[in-house]
Amino acid sequence: MELNEYLSSSLSDAGYGGAEVQKTPIGTKITLFVIRPGLVIGRKGSGIRDLTTKLEQQFNLENAQISVTEVTKPELNPHIMANRIAQLIERGTAFRRASLWTINTIMGAGAMGVEVTVSGKLRGERAHFEKHSAGTIPKSGKIAEEVVRSSTNSILTKMGLVGIKLKISLKEETHLDFDLSLEAQPKVETQTDSESENKSQSENQSVHSDSEVKTESKDIINSEVKEIAVNKSET
Repeated sequence: MELNEYLSSSLSDAGYGGAEVQKTPIGTKITLFVIRPGLVIGRKGSGIRDLTTKLEQQFNLENAQISVTEVTKPELNPHIMANRIAQLIERGTAFRRASLWTINTIMGAGAMGVEVTVSGKLRGERAHFEKHSAGTIPKSGKIAEEVVRSSTNSILTKMGLVGIKLKISLKEETHLDFDLSLEAQPKVETQTDSESENKSQSENQSVHSDSEVKTESKDIINSEVKEIAVNKSET
């Protein structure tokens, strides 16, 4: 928690979006997610070397190895968007307008749902909270653990301390509870080239046979008519 707060304050200009810490036999591996990796790395790696020494001294990390990853969709990262809400409120934007702008931005990026909770002394001396949401946010169960990403932030205003909590549910993390049956899907018949050729040949043969039958029937009728005419002439 202290490491996350330190990184959030020191890497706010780079667009800090969270970190993953893994302890290995070699040392401690830290993966940083930021919008602008160049500001963290610095010229010829000077920035990341300074950050490594500071983390080792302040948090007693042994052989810290830091890697930086760029966030492709910052609108779907709760740490980044909660930080943006805090920056908007700090600049004087109304908390309700900042919350609604954040909701529209996140939903426009393709999220399944979003929920923003702002608490503190928002309008007067009495503290209260306001909650704004859009879309679908699972509240409990395994799907809530897999789909929902959350983050908290706080900012000190003239009225007092204001807390921000943001939840984002992602469509990419959802799993289908059942597979669609093939019977429900429309059936499409496919034919190979050999089958189509055989079918066309059989159709041509049937057409030829029909024409031959028709010509034979015509010949039989004509011969019968001629015999009838000859018999009449003889009588």
